[in-house]
Amino acid sequence: MRTDAELLEHILDHIDNGTTDLGDEEWFEPVENYASQARFDAERRLMRRLPIPFCPVATLPKPGSYVARNSAGVPILVVRDQQGTIRAFRNACRHRGMQLADGAGCTRIFRCTYHGWAYRLDGSLEYIPHEHGFPELDKSINGLVPVHSVEVHSGLVFVTQDDPVGRGALESLPYLLSDDQIVFDSNEKVEDVNWKLTAEATLEGYHIKPTHPESFFPYGYDNLNVVEMQGPNSRVCFPFRRIEKLRDSPRDQVSLDRMVTLVNRIFPFTSITRLSQHYALSFAEPESPTRTRYYNYRLTLPAAEGDGISDKAIARAKKDVAFLSNTGDKEDAKVVRDIQAAIGSGANTHYRFGRFESAIGHLHKNLALYLARLKNYEESVAEQNNRARLS
Repeated sequence: MRTDAELLEHILDHIDNGTTDLGDEEWFEPVENYASQARFDAERRLMRRLPIPFCPVATLPKPGSYVARNSAGVPILVVRDQQGTIRAFRNACRHRGMQLADGAGCTRIFRCTYHGWAYRLDGSLEYIPHEHGFPELDKSINGLVPVHSVEVHSGLVFVTQDDPVGRGALESLPYLLSDDQIVFDSNEKVEDVNWKLTAEATLEGYHIKPTHPESFFPYGYDNLNVVEMQGPNSRVCFPFRRIEKLRDSPRDQVSLDRMVTLVNRIFPFTSITRLSQHYALSFAEPESPTRTRYYNYRLTLPAAEGDGISDKAIARAKKDVAFLSNTGDKEDAKVVRDIQAAIGSGANTHYRFGRFESAIGHLHKNLALYLARLKNYEESVAEQNNRARLS
């Protein structure tokens, strides 16, 4: 990724020449890929076999902090244990499968509300009411079932549920979040849309003037973006007009804070956006080809060196959220709903993404590559199982 000084020079060059970043080619995505149940099922299986961002580390500030939600349709529980280690388990009691937690919170022990079985923060089975009724049960091997792996990178908790088919976003992950950022708001929202439509709406500035004529366009540019790829991830820079104030700034001291919006697509289901006064994180949980649940977090900007996050900083962040929620977010949401409504119209067999929209093509290209890898893996496993049956 470019440094702030390099990014500034690149943006000013685009402003002076009336240009924008261009990809090498157009991308044609079959409309069927937004509606097919088979494609949706494959995307969900892929989600279980890649490191997928589950939550920001900031949601787990102390021992006992946890986040519990579905990922690829599977109930998952992520918790920080007493030693400070972040762990991830399948959120199901080993007795009758009752989920042990929901949402976010902090606890000393996970207790099943069905029959009272209790588990420590490290997942070990601590207590069984009337234990004599289970004389053959070995508690040491009946703790919560861990996922394949949990990793912390760049302020995010990544969960890989099953044997992976690759590193996905972790092939090459940019710096994203700092340790001192604070979650000041979170919500869960369901939209009757395919998750890819929402992702696409964040990855190009070609639509800024016609879609946001009174909200974003007065502060930004028409179709001016810097697009950068890092592994299967991407970053799209949306500069504000006020960036021209930096033309004569010393390049060794320049900062683009509050001068640009940076949208990071963390392959494939997560978006992390650095805005003027806060960060917006959105984790997509596809539930059907036409329904997606979003887990959204708002974080403060990183603190200045040596300073904490002030009440004024949080107030500015909340004001920033209010502006976006009442303007651009609503405008993008309407576009996405209208596209979803027309998917079955028969008007298009493919959607065409031009060279202005290269970050979208990059997402689809890498998704197709990883789905092909998943198919090869599944066919190999099926062949091995068939040989085992015949031997």
